[in-house]
Amino acid sequence: MPSELTQRTPRTITKHWLAVECIELGAMIPVTEFRQFTVQQQPAFRVLKPWWDVFTDYLSVVMLMIGVFGCTLQIMQDKIICLPTNTPEQNKTVAIAHQTELKGLKTNLDLQQYSFINQRCYEEALHWYAKYFPYLVLIHTLVFMVCSNFWFKFPGSSSKIEHFVSILGKCFDSPWTTRALSEVSGENTAGKDEKRETDSKSNVNVSTAEGNLEKTQSLRSIPEKLVINKPDASVMDKKEGEQAKALFEKIKKFRLHVEEGDLLYVMYVRQNMLKVLKFLLIIIYNSILVPEVKITVPCDVNIQDMTGYGHFWCNHTMAHLFSKLAYCYLCFVGVYGFTCLYTLYWLFYRSLKEYSFEYVRQETGISDIPDVKNDFAFMLHMIDQYDPLYSKRFAVFLSEVSENKLKQLNLNHEWTAQKLRQRLKTNANNRLELQLFMLPGLPDTIFELTELQSLKLEIINNVTIPASISKLEELQELSLYQCSLKIHSTAVAFLKENLKVLRVKFDDSRELPSWIYSLRSLEELHLSGFFSHDISRNVTLDSLRELKSLKTLHLRSNFTKIPQAIVDLSSHLQRLYVHNDGTKLVMFSNLKKMAHLVQLELVHCELDRVPHAIFSLSNLQELDLRENNLKSIEEIVSFQHLRKLVSLKLWHNSITYIPDHIKKLGSLERLYFSNNKIEVLPSHLFLCNKLRYMDLSYNEIRFIPPEIGVLQSLQYFSVSSNKLENLPDELFFCKKLKTLKLGMNALTLLSPKISFLALLTHLELRGNHFDGLPAELGSCPALKRSGLLVEDALFETLPSDVREQMRVE
Repeated sequence: MPSELTQRTPRTITKHWLAVECIELGAMIPVTEFRQFTVQQQPAFRVLKPWWDVFTDYLSVVMLMIGVFGCTLQIMQDKIICLPTNTPEQNKTVAIAHQTELKGLKTNLDLQQYSFINQRCYEEALHWYAKYFPYLVLIHTLVFMVCSNFWFKFPGSSSKIEHFVSILGKCFDSPWTTRALSEVSGENTAGKDEKRETDSKSNVNVSTAEGNLEKTQSLRSIPEKLVINKPDASVMDKKEGEQAKALFEKIKKFRLHVEEGDLLYVMYVRQNMLKVLKFLLIIIYNSILVPEVKITVPCDVNIQDMTGYGHFWCNHTMAHLFSKLAYCYLCFVGVYGFTCLYTLYWLFYRSLKEYSFEYVRQETGISDIPDVKNDFAFMLHMIDQYDPLYSKRFAVFLSEVSENKLKQLNLNHEWTAQKLRQRLKTNANNRLELQLFMLPGLPDTIFELTELQSLKLEIINNVTIPASISKLEELQELSLYQCSLKIHSTAVAFLKENLKVLRVKFDDSRELPSWIYSLRSLEELHLSGFFSHDISRNVTLDSLRELKSLKTLHLRSNFTKIPQAIVDLSSHLQRLYVHNDGTKLVMFSNLKKMAHLVQLELVHCELDRVPHAIFSLSNLQELDLRENNLKSIEEIVSFQHLRKLVSLKLWHNSITYIPDHIKKLGSLERLYFSNNKIEVLPSHLFLCNKLRYMDLSYNEIRFIPPEIGVLQSLQYFSVSSNKLENLPDELFFCKKLKTLKLGMNALTLLSPKISFLALLTHLELRGNHFDGLPAELGSCPALKRSGLLVEDALFETLPSDVREQMRVE
């Protein structure tokens, strides 16, 4: 080993040391570390790299290799070799004396002196460009690579790109995309064939098309839409449907976010402009400095005291190779720069902040795909440079029609016919009813419930009534509460013939669908919403006159007078209900013309007296004036003209007394005076001997006249929540009483004559001051514990046998 070490010259040791250092440097900074400057760490981003970006990336790799190769040579080999150009006199003599033994010029310099000279000349004589050329190449190339991929790394833009690429990939691979495109492709083919067959009959086709679709205005102010009944598509996997639904929501939110600005576009433009400026700088200064890379370099250094020489000629060992590499590098930079110039031309030649899907709309037939702008548009332009198919498949998820089809499929998955059938209930009209609330649409499976008689839809945004509703042959009642509606013309024809009851709740009268006025079989119409205050110009209500079969009209709105359109129904309208929202109803002259009315309700109309027009309705049987501001009812004497009046409801007002003239209402059977301020009951009230139902609850009554015993037909009597302290015995002579409500008074004693009420089934006594209950309650065979509303402690005062008797249902 010692002999081997001694055989190595200092130059060999130096080169070996440099090689080791180079290997160690390569180990510390491998070439793979440069990947962080590129987009290869996220391969999905390649869809946003057009051909010029890919090309410049490859050019960057080549230029990077040139820089790395130059740096490696710079480290591995001697940079410069210098020799002196003059020799001292003594050295000349020695050289002559021994010229037969030595060849060449003897300098008497050792290895360390040569190394010193090489280093001094390298630092002082060699041009800086020749020394740092490979490092400059490396730095410039890294700058190019950073510029090319900076928008993929910058936080403000990378998050948008990552989100977009993620959504794009899911859209491209989604089964719904394939299905939607295949469906419209089939429809387009069929459409083209039909067009070829019917070109000669264009005029006929136009009229047919106009009659085939029913225009329907939404109940929530959405634009009118036409619906063409198309065959149902095959069922898609439920999980795939949910994933596609989530994609639609993501794209909506992403579009709103990205279309707000143009950060991506601005960054891409700026980084390309920076590369062009960098290209010009490199070309200019390299073209000037490349000739400075020379093979032979003179070196004048003041080191004669140390070496005996002051002038040297040096050989730059890498000069020839660096010169060739420099020209090669300039060629690559030139190509790189012209590519960047082309990129700028592409960026400014057309508007990249707007993107039109016109070609997709024409090719697929999905006409509602919207155009996009700003960064969203720019990314789609970039995608087209990679593969236009991505944009085409992505466009499916921008279509509202496509989204509605998907929602319909998911809805049918969730709401099967069996599940819907379990929700069927019998409503107040004794019809089998299905109620659906806040669904994203109307399940097609509803039309499999052929036994359905009533359909109630509440707060459903996309109600589409197709022709298949004709399968519901038993359907007679339809309720639409805050629903946006589209309907097929065949469905309208079916409803015209079958629908008997329609309920519609809306926000504005302009939202009412026009087809409801063509339902010639409609017998009952309920409209709830706000109409125009200018009734004379309200075209919507004028259309009611076409409903020739209408017998019941229920309006919950804000009228100030009875619309003329309602009067036009007088020939067949029998029941009119007007529920105002507190708006004062001031004009009633039109009511006089409605001679066929048998039932009238004017609720919450801010009435302060009974309208005289009512007394002209000779056929009126029921009148309801609840929730008004009535304080006096002196006009009640005029009710004698209403000889058919059997029900009078004046409850929830501010009436303080009942006039004696009420005795003239001999036909009355039901009387409602609850929730008023009545203190005294006139004895003449009980001369209305046909009364079967009397409600006087929630007043301030202290005494019941004994004349109440005259009412032998009375079945229901309520005086709860008054100030009664005792009851007349004559009350118990009303032997047909079934319901007696005496709760929330000041009664202390219940007469044993309660036993006279053999038909009594409901007795309310809560909230009084009874000490006990009479045992005679046991003589009321129809009265059970469930019908006796009394405190438990008071019930226990009854004899045990009576308690047991009542507990037996």
